[in-house]
Amino acid sequence: MIDNTKKNQSYERRYKRTLLFLKKHVGEKSRILDLGVENLFSKIMRENGYSVINTDGEDLDINYQKYVDCDVDVVTAFEIFEHMLAPFNFLRELKTDKLIASVPLRLWFASAYWNEKDDWDKHYHEFEKKQFDYLLEKTGWKIIDYAKWTSYDRWKIGIRPLLRHFYPRYYIVYCVRK
Repeated sequence: MIDNTKKNQSYERRYKRTLLFLKKHVGEKSRILDLGVENLFSKIMRENGYSVINTDGEDLDINYQKYVDCDVDVVTAFEIFEHMLAPFNFLRELKTDKLIASVPLRLWFASAYWNEKDDWDKHYHEFEKKQFDYLLEKTGWKIIDYAKWTSYDRWKIGIRPLLRHFYPRYYIVYCVRK
């Protein structure tokens, strides 16, 4: 059984790193389109002075057109693209000049996450850094800055949890249109 206190601490550490990266590249009062339904991190962004709009939970592989040309300063996609079959289409057509996106990195010792009961809760892609970089390049984005960090699953015991302490699990990028 997972201790929820420890689980919340792991999310807090991840959110703290993500927020620091966001603040480094996006000024307060900026308008953000955050891909995905409202969540704890979109609330954290609001609490830190950002104006945040979330998507409505639609399938962004098919129904992304209304978000392509939003009047925002930046689009954020925090662990969203691995759930899409074809993030290429959205990334290529997106009109915004700035993008901050994070994805889970593919780990050689663990298979992709796949929830059998929920179609949305599957990872169709777990990228290697070079694969995500190439996807961004091919869709017209230039990476200005990036960071990687390890998983915060500190309460699990075993070989894979131990390896997660040494192999980066998360990759975040700040991009601008070429």
